[in-house]
Formats: sequence, structure tokens, C-alpha cells
Amino acid sequence: MKIEVLTLFPEIYDTLNVSVIGRALKNGVFEVGVHNIRDYSSDKHKRCDDYPYGGGAGMVMTPQPLHDAITAVDPDRKFLRIYLSPKGKKLEQSVVTELASAENIMLINGSYEGIDQRIIDLDVDMELSIGDYVLTSGDLASLVVINAVARYIPDVLGSEASTDEESFSQGYLEYPHYTRPPEFMGLSVPPVLLSGNHAEIAKWRKNQSEIITKEKRPDLL
Repeated sequence: MKIEVLTLFPEIYDTLNVSVIGRALKNGVFEVGVHNIRDYSSDKHKRCDDYPYGGGAGMVMTPQPLHDAITAVDPDRKFLRIYLSPKGKKLEQSVVTELASAENIMLINGSYEGIDQRIIDLDVDMELSIGDYVLTSGDLASLVVINAVARYIPDVLGSEASTDEESFSQGYLEYPHYTRPPEFMGLSVPPVLLSGNHAEIAKWRKNQSEIITKEKRPDLL
């Protein structure tokens, strides 16, 4: 998979070069290209924003730099073009797995008060939101999307089974995890997990997932 990112703040994406995602990028498991929208501005000062028509607070990203950046990176429209926006479709696990099956993804990041609507009309395939709140730019949302999607790309995680029994994968929240020592500050690991009986362990985990989901996220049931 190849992910192309259009942003005013390319340095934010240096954080991708750490941990599991950084290792996968270094090994060429998937690719992320980061492009500075200012490089495509025809303004002599590389300006990419202006006052909104009709008045109002803040600035709006102008269409020319964004359109030229999008068409330069994806001239044949082979990428799924996603604009990160609070008005977009909510990022849920089903959307993550859908995006993970795409061959090429472009993440378009607005800033200030957003981008000119004509870019959305002309160049965007999907608007996507990571939650009902507003950020200073789409870049942190893009990092969330990259991280969530990358986990479903083969060979990114150490074990493909890691995505099989986690929260939301089966429609429930994940069961509790324990590791050594068997007792810590008076709290013990549930005996079933120490029993070696895999059938009983699976039954306990399923039951715990159902209980936790009912308590914390009944809307998922």
C-alpha cells in the first residue's frame, strides 16, 4: 500500500518513524509520502490561505495550491482521496478495514478554518472524521488513520492474529489482559488463565468481553 499525505506541516509526520509503524516503513512493508502544499503555491510568498468570502473569523485554504498538489501527486486519479474533516464519515473499525483493502490512499489535510469547498467538490472522494471535535489541522487525524490502517497491512504487526481478538474486531470490547507476576499489590491473575485449559480460557475471555461491552459500550450490542 502507498499513502500520500498533503499537508502544510510535513514535520509532524516524523513521528511515523518510531515503534512498529517505523519498522514497517523502514522495511518497505508499505510507503508514506509526505508533500508540502506550500511547494505548489503560485503565490510569490507561498501563501496558501485567504479571508473567507462573506466574512467571518479565521482564514480558509485557497484552492490553487491544493488542487495543483493533488493533481501532481495523483495525475491519473488512482488514489482514494480523503479529506480529514469534522463533517466527514466517522472513522470506525469497519471503515479502517475497508481502507486497509485499498491499494493507494491520499490524505488531504486542511488547516485554519478549512479548505475551499470547490476542492471538496472537484478533488475529494471521501470526507473522514476521527470524532466529534475540532483540531487545529487534519494532521493528527491523518496520523490516527495511518496508524489504524497500517495495523491491517500484512507484515506490519509481529503476528497477524493481533488484529483478530482486539476491541471492535468481533463486535465487542476486548477482554482484560494479565502478565507476570501472578500477584501484584494483593491482586491476583484469574485462576483460569493459569490453568492451561484453552477451551475454558476462551470461554472466560468471551464472557469478559460481553460483560465489559455491556457495562462500557452497550451501544455496540
